[in-house]
Amino acid sequence: MLVSSMLRAKGGSVGTIRPDTDVLHLCDKLKELRVGALVVSEDGERIQGIVSERDVVRALATRGAAALDCGVTEIMSGDVVTCSPSDNIGDLMRMMTENRVRHLPVTEGGRMVGLVSIGDVVKYRVEELESDAQALQEYIQTG
Repeated sequence: MLVSSMLRAKGGSVGTIRPDTDVLHLCDKLKELRVGALVVSEDGERIQGIVSERDVVRALATRGAAALDCGVTEIMSGDVVTCSPSDNIGDLMRMMTENRVRHLPVTEGGRMVGLVSIGDVVKYRVEELESDAQALQEYIQTG
């Protein structure tokens, strides 16, 4: 399955946060949207970074409660790994594993058009495997 198909099924909505936001408000937004990461972006299209729950935990572990007053740009990952709509699930699994990330913004023509999480990859991969198993069962029963 291609990323473009995944985005058609799940939608291209991406949770973003402005770079001038503090970590406390980041936590509120993560909770509100029920997501594990947000793309840091001034305009919702250009990626400046990505910030996750893990980044928050690391900041709290090193800075204590003072981390909540820091800006998201102080704790975000600035070197963001992205994928394209033409990548397939195998590509995503490889990228996520090699780069040790759980979220990949999807870009096309320099613009962010979606976000794929490890949960999305697992969901669609399981669907592929179930479909393949069903096709094999039907083949065996008719053969």
